Amino acid sequence: MIPRYTLKEMGEVWSDENKYEKWLQIEKAVAQSQAELGIIPREAAEDIKNKAKFDIKEILKIEEKTNHDVIAFLTNVGFYIGKSSKYLHFGLTSSDIGDTAFSLQIIDAINIIEKKLTNLLDVAKEKAFQYKDTIMVGRTHGIHAEPITFGFKFAVWAFEIKRDINRIENAKENIRYGKISGAVGTYANTPPKVEKLVCEKLDLKYSPASTQVLQRDRHAEVLSALAITGGTLEKIALEFRNLQRTDVKEVEEPFMEGQKGSSAMPHKKNPILCERICGLARVLRGNMVAGFENIALWHERDISHSSVERIIFPDSFIILDYMLDKMIFITKNLKIMPKNMERNLMKYGGIVFSQRVLLELISKGMLREDAYLIVQNAALKAWEEEGSFKDNIMKDTKIAKLLNKSEIESLFDVNYHLKNIDVVFERLKNI
Repeated sequence: MIPRYTLKEMGEVWSDENKYEKWLQIEKAVAQSQAELGIIPREAAEDIKNKAKFDIKEILKIEEKTNHDVIAFLTNVGFYIGKSSKYLHFGLTSSDIGDTAFSLQIIDAINIIEKKLTNLLDVAKEKAFQYKDTIMVGRTHGIHAEPITFGFKFAVWAFEIKRDINRIENAKENIRYGKISGAVGTYANTPPKVEKLVCEKLDLKYSPASTQVLQRDRHAEVLSALAITGGTLEKIALEFRNLQRTDVKEVEEPFMEGQKGSSAMPHKKNPILCERICGLARVLRGNMVAGFENIALWHERDISHSSVERIIFPDSFIILDYMLDKMIFITKNLKIMPKNMERNLMKYGGIVFSQRVLLELISKGMLREDAYLIVQNAALKAWEEEGSFKDNIMKDTKIAKLLNKSEIESLFDVNYHLKNIDVVFERLKNI
């Protein structure tokens, strides 16, 4: 876990303290369930429930000798329980505890992500309606295309964030499983009823079939959902970065009092938070690939996945939690420059209205190829000379035969391009 990006609540989920607490919670649930089924004495289950505790420092000392974290944990916990410790972990294998606890940790971490995603969705919707009528140029391939509004951008992002929430929720349901089925999943030393009771106590579902471990397709789905969500945040951050470029200057990420942009150039206001989000999204995608590699294990299990998961799960959740925190901050405090948006929209004298002119010429009887060539020449002339596309259209004699000045003027009405976007905002109200 990287302290620079670790926020308190998420950091606690992935702490050793919380992991061992989850292990202890499961061991107690197992003992209780086994006592209810008459597998171990009730007195032993009560001892385990009331006396069991752990000391992290002692666990680490024991692990130095055993080279096995679960055995070190059990040894330390057993010390506090005393005579009844012989019934601790009775008939289980390490992964019964480790994997079931891992599911609980992942669920706790997902709950934090869901809260922040919901917050970001609310902010995106608010900004969408706030800037619903703030007109700007839409760009494809980085080149001016046709008019949109800044609020429309946020509407598109809001729907994507909602899909991210759905993906996260689905992944949570598919990881909401425990397994208490023994060394190879056959329930040889602990009956299926124990697994059912334990999972009920933990608010988990029991795995319908497992080997020594829960199958790692479940975990890969979680990492995939996290990485895709990170991709959404990267997409938004990348757009803010592009719109903050000096030659565009339509938005700026927050630049706080006392902040410095460069050690050499005092004028600099760099989109460092958005750049950071874009960089961290790459780590999420890399971790996702590692998670996919963990699906294929030898026979009923090997531990090639274990060392990987100790890194990629805490780090992925910590990174996405941090990215969400920063994106919420950026979006809430984004500086918007409508005048620059308007100026950029009309650069080169309205080339963004070229399709409108094209379609009107065709509707007046001109062949498409002829109309396309005339409109393209007028646009390219404006582009190359930084002149006015509209003036070039007005001066074209072939166009003048079909359209008068008033008709041409009407083709440069931005409202034409925005007449149907209300349908998107009506849909947005329902998410």
